Amino acid sequence: MAPREAGRELTAGLVGYGSAGRTFHAPLLLRAGCRVTDVVTTDPTRSAEATSDWPGVRIHRDLAGLLGSARPDVLVVASPTGRHVEHAVAALEAGIPVVVDKPLALDLEGAVTVARRAEATGTPLTVFHNRRWDPEQLTLRRLLAEGALGTVHRFERRWERWRPVPKNRWRENAVGEGGGLLLDLGPHLVDAAMQLFGPVTGVRAELRALTTPTEDDVFLALEHAGGTISHLWAGSLVGAPGPRTRVLGSAGALLVPGHDDAPGPFDALDPGEGMAGWLVRGPEATPVPTAPGEHADFYRAVARWLLEGGDVPVDPWDAVATAAVLDAARRSAHTGALEIPQQL
Repeated sequence: MAPREAGRELTAGLVGYGSAGRTFHAPLLLRAGCRVTDVVTTDPTRSAEATSDWPGVRIHRDLAGLLGSARPDVLVVASPTGRHVEHAVAALEAGIPVVVDKPLALDLEGAVTVARRAEATGTPLTVFHNRRWDPEQLTLRRLLAEGALGTVHRFERRWERWRPVPKNRWRENAVGEGGGLLLDLGPHLVDAAMQLFGPVTGVRAELRALTTPTEDDVFLALEHAGGTISHLWAGSLVGAPGPRTRVLGSAGALLVPGHDDAPGPFDALDPGEGMAGWLVRGPEATPVPTAPGEHADFYRAVARWLLEGGDVPVDPWDAVATAAVLDAARRSAHTGALEIPQQL
């Protein structure tokens, strides 16, 4: 598909205006200078919110109504995960470029279906792996490029919180429909590890449901082709969240103590304003300046991609590879063995 007219704001349609659509996507679109022109929702409260947030927005009761009457520059699929494939494929077949909230699909089969449909129709597709634009992730990428850590042998990242009383929403309760932390936070964790350290050749996993019908306690151990091991945690019943990120290399380590939305005991090690963490070599600890960047940069990249012919923000086949790792994690949790992600 040829790039569209440059020098104007990107228009977007949102499928869903709940916690994903209104809380995450809409504010980032606004910050990036984009405009939401269409929203798909059947909820009267969310319709009223969308109308208030975006004067002149068109509200549609279903995706077919939007596809039959509107042509935004991009359609953002922010519906529950179990409907991602259905909604993405419909938009791709209508020739409207698509951003799919992570994960791309419930499993590898669904992710491949969407990616192949995009190729068959020639319609642009990308996936909302916004955490690639985390200042923490950008800082770590810079340190790796500079060789400040030497050869990295272990990468650790935690997304832990203290939430003994679960929220009453589909993400906690939708068994088999994309609920649970493996498909909520797991895609961010796995994508970050693979972006930093390359393809995954083996997966070991522990998955438990402690307070919800779906898993709320997740541990993944990934073996990367280059030799690095990634240890990734996500949990809701964690009274003492561990350090957010620890990266161990032959020339030193990076320690990122805490996480903005999950206060914990390591917050006392906060290196201060403008600093992402600590470069540590035994007793020596040096604050590391934060690399510039923010999540709205994802949608700035979407605008360049669609309006100016820029690079795709996230290759959809990266999201397919993430789905393969998450499928292998489910198998490993069931068998207790090392599982190899399916290769396409």
